[in-house]
This record gives sequence, structure tokens and C-alpha cells, in this order.
Amino acid sequence: MNTNPNTPPPYGVYTPLVTFFNNDESLDLTSTTRHALRMASGGVSGLVLQGSNGEAPHLLHDERQILVRTIKETLVKNGHEELKLIVGCGAASVKETLLYLEEAKEAGADYGLVLPPAYWTAAMSAPVIEKFFSEIATSTPLPFLIYNFPGVTGGIDISSDSIIRLAKENPAIVGVKLTCGNVGKLQRVASTLPKTSFAAMAGKSDFCLPAIVAGSNGVIAALANVVPKLHSELLRLYETGDLKAAIELQSKLSHADWALQKLGVAGVKKSVADHFGYGQGKSRRPLGSGPDVIAAEIAAPIAVVVALEKSL
Repeated sequence: MNTNPNTPPPYGVYTPLVTFFNNDESLDLTSTTRHALRMASGGVSGLVLQGSNGEAPHLLHDERQILVRTIKETLVKNGHEELKLIVGCGAASVKETLLYLEEAKEAGADYGLVLPPAYWTAAMSAPVIEKFFSEIATSTPLPFLIYNFPGVTGGIDISSDSIIRLAKENPAIVGVKLTCGNVGKLQRVASTLPKTSFAAMAGKSDFCLPAIVAGSNGVIAALANVVPKLHSELLRLYETGDLKAAIELQSKLSHADWALQKLGVAGVKKSVADHFGYGQGKSRRPLGSGPDVIAAEIAAPIAVVVALEKSL
């Protein structure tokens, strides 16, 4: 067991790192590690590996360990050992979730990230979900965050009541990623639980600033794959009291985030490849590849934030 399981991830920007693939769908470790280093130089506090943007359901057990170990070694070698690694470990059963957590720890992860089980969606009542997380917390080798993302769990949306109960009863549960976009839920959780032991985190760029105002511990944002510095700048503007500039920047991020969502995971990688010159817009099937050319109305708001990113 972790000797200090109630220490949450530090405040800041976390990139849910995309996983690049070669044409034959094998791991493109060269592009993925280059991407991780660009994130590190962009001022992020950590990386989330094998989340939704990392295509966790498409990765084999050994590939997950290779990714974590390779990225960890790359960060340490290049002087970024302080960056935290949060690793997706969600599975349909308690048994396999614990196996993923053990494998993630062995590969160098600092935290796990666990989705509710979604195969038997109709059976996933609040008591069942709470028991699932509690049983994992009792045996986990890593502290972990709950991952609330109804879009990938058949609509399962964990309530603030459940999150608060789980956190109070299980010290190994040290945070939650709220991709649901519910700022009210985030504020209820953040204002109830001590920041010293629990991190409530926004899960999208498009509500980053409102979430920070509501008590978010930073943001885990897909758009940070494209513009990590800009997310760090948003946090800085708010922290220094320049609310007008923060609101203006948040507006640009919101438009870019909405455009990026229309492209899907492969499109995130396509945007990175187009603007930063590495990787390609390819996912494992059935997701397939992103568009050869991104439509102008989608590309335009992304280009706006990329220009700002490159000016920082």
C-alpha cells in the first residue's frame, strides 16, 4: 500500500496525453515521448496517461506499462522528474481494475484514474458504484482519482453526494476528474472536502475559469495537448487578479475546445501534427484517422489559440 495515500495531485494543468500510433497501429513512442516533453516545457504539473484521449480501451496491458515506463524515464532523463503521472486504470471489474493499478504503479505512476464500471449500466445504482470504488480503495497499491465522464460510461453520472461519501470514507481516493462539466457539482465537492486530501478537478478547457473560481484544483484538459502554455497562462492570470484578461482568454479556449471536440481523438492528434510537426492523426480502429484537411470553420478557432501559444 502507498504510505501516504491521502496526498492529492498538486494544483495545476494536467494534459490527458494522446497516444500516437504508426501506420500499422503499433505504438509511436518517438512521437508520444516528444509530445510529453513539449507538455513538460509548457509548464504543466503532470500528465494523464491512458485516459479517453490516450485511447485506454485500445491498449493492451503490456502496452500500457511500456507507455508509462517510457514516458517516466523520458521525463526523468530530461529533468522533469517533478511531473506527476496519473494513469487510467478503469475496468469492468474490481479484480482487473486492481491489476491495472498494480501494473501502473510498477511502471512508475503516481496516481490512478478510475472510471465507474459501465458494461452492466442498468445495474450501476449509486450504492453499487460506491461499493465498487470502496472495494478498490481498500486494496489499491496507488492513490487514485474517480473519473466521472458520462460520455464514455453509458451516461453514468456520479453525484456529488457519492463522491463526498467515498472521499470521506476512503483516504486512498484523493480526487475526481469531472468531465461532466457540472460546475455546481465541482463546487459542492471542493467546498466540502479539504484541499489537503482531495482534489476536485475540471475535466475540460471550456469551463476551466468558472471551475477555478468554484475551487477546482486546476484542469485536466484535452486542448492542453495543443496549447499547454495557454492553460498555464489562464491560471496565472486568475491567480494574479487579472480577471478581465482571464475571461478573454477563457473565451478563446472555449471556442477552440468546442472545435476540437468535433474532431474527436484522432483530430486532436491531427491538430498537434499540423501545428507542431510530429505524430499523425491516427487512432486504432474503429476510431480510425482524422480528416486529411480540417474544415476552415473548425481550424480557425484552434489556429487562434495556437498563435497565442507560440507567442508565449
